[in-house]
Amino acid sequence: MNKILRRIYSGYAGLLFIISFILIFPFILICIWIPGFKKFGRKINRYWARVYFSLIFLPVKIENRAKTKKGQPYIFVANHFSYLDIPMMGFIPGDVQFVGKASIRKAPLFGYYFKQLHIAVDRERLKSRAETMRRSIAAIEHGSGLIIFPEGGIYTKNPPQMIPFKIGAFKISISKQIPIIPVTLSYNHIILPDDGKLLLNWRPAKMVIHEVILPTEEDTEETLKQKCFNVIQNQLNLDAENL
Repeated sequence: MNKILRRIYSGYAGLLFIISFILIFPFILICIWIPGFKKFGRKINRYWARVYFSLIFLPVKIENRAKTKKGQPYIFVANHFSYLDIPMMGFIPGDVQFVGKASIRKAPLFGYYFKQLHIAVDRERLKSRAETMRRSIAAIEHGSGLIIFPEGGIYTKNPPQMIPFKIGAFKISISKQIPIIPVTLSYNHIILPDDGKLLLNWRPAKMVIHEVILPTEEDTEETLKQKCFNVIQNQLNLDAENL
């Protein structure tokens, strides 16, 4: 796709993102304000994400290898190379709460929605990290799953090679015996590179929802972290070879 077409396509996708979110925002607000309705606000968000990819003509191939149980919360951990990763995780089934950087709360409208329906963490503040852990465990105890980008943000300089994972997701998994599901987002760094230009390249996207990993008695936070890292990185390497 040449640069002019990329600009047109990116402008269309960006404008559609803003307009569509503004249209659904009143319904999300209602779910935030009515006690006990927050999970429905997250459900609206998931439907919006799926419709959005259709509206920008970006097909998403999903390989779901996970055999999940209804009513069982899971922790989904995924690589994070692109701003496209967050909306694409809207394809994750069930009620899930994102654990994301506190800076997202500064975004107009979207920040308020995120603060109310998901979990924000300021990794520079010890008190905030402890509160995030408490809220994450509370979400699981109330039946919600978690979506965590264990790299902590978009930090790699050499995608599709990930940087080492942070320990938080695996600490929760071990302490509460919650199954983990690794997720590979294979081509988002090609579709929307983190280069500051915010220009889209059109190509089909791919998401692999891997098999469930159950923490065992032999697992430590470090061994569980490495298991998940290897699953995601191996898939990234395989898909890079098949480009």
